[in-house]
Amino acid sequence: MRLYRTPSALLLEHDGGYYALTETNLDALLARDDLRAFLLKSIAGLSPAAVLPPDAPLLAPIGAQEVWAAGVTYLRSRSARMEESKSAGGGNFYDRVYHAERPELFFKAMASRVVGHRGKVAIRSDARWSVPEPELAVLCSATGKITGYTIGNDMSSRDIEGENPLYLPQAKVYNRSCALGPGILVGDEPLGRSTRIQLAVFRQGACAFRGDTTLASLKRDPQSLVDYLFRDNLFPAGCFLLTGTGIVPPDSFTLELADEIRISIDGIGTLVNSVG
Repeated sequence: MRLYRTPSALLLEHDGGYYALTETNLDALLARDDLRAFLLKSIAGLSPAAVLPPDAPLLAPIGAQEVWAAGVTYLRSRSARMEESKSAGGGNFYDRVYHAERPELFFKAMASRVVGHRGKVAIRSDARWSVPEPELAVLCSATGKITGYTIGNDMSSRDIEGENPLYLPQAKVYNRSCALGPGILVGDEPLGRSTRIQLAVFRQGACAFRGDTTLASLKRDPQSLVDYLFRDNLFPAGCFLLTGTGIVPPDSFTLELADEIRISIDGIGTLVNSVG
């Protein structure tokens, strides 16, 4: 079951058919603990009538929700961030976070900074080394229950963060620094550890970088990350949490204008964005 947000309607894909939902308040939906059961009840007895062409415009599946992110949850990201910040004296910070009980959590975006499927993500004008970070994003209800999954792209300026770890907000938070989509895989069960995440970046029609990982390499359980996020925080409309990246391009790679970024996660689909 997947939920899509189009310019004109909320569409639910179920058993190969598409249903236009009568509940059009996205925030009310995403805040629910019983999202899957509520959606099934909403389409009970209906025949699929809506369609979703392959090239249909899709909006990011976000309303009033905040997007937060977890860092250093994969060994690959730990190693990359230790190396990039070594000259600034912050190299061992990331090793300590990787092994600590408390995770690294940081604010990423509100809807105004988020683009959807086929939208244009941005690279900072004052950055020289920018990369996409493909991540599993979990949808959390208002009470902190994981009710769905989508694909996230945590755009990052590695040179800015590497200059000083305290610059992380500037490296991570700027206009069009986050992408979510194409839709939300709705479900109460955790994704399997064999779930594959793939990243491909195309430049002038040729593949400039390709990498993959699985959730088996994710050190922290997504629900434990959510539990920390909800400590002393309220999210009345629910929220999204990016769970970290395990795919890091080599140091010689940086994004360029017009690059196409494709992120695929088993069971969810493929999020496609261009750099512009």
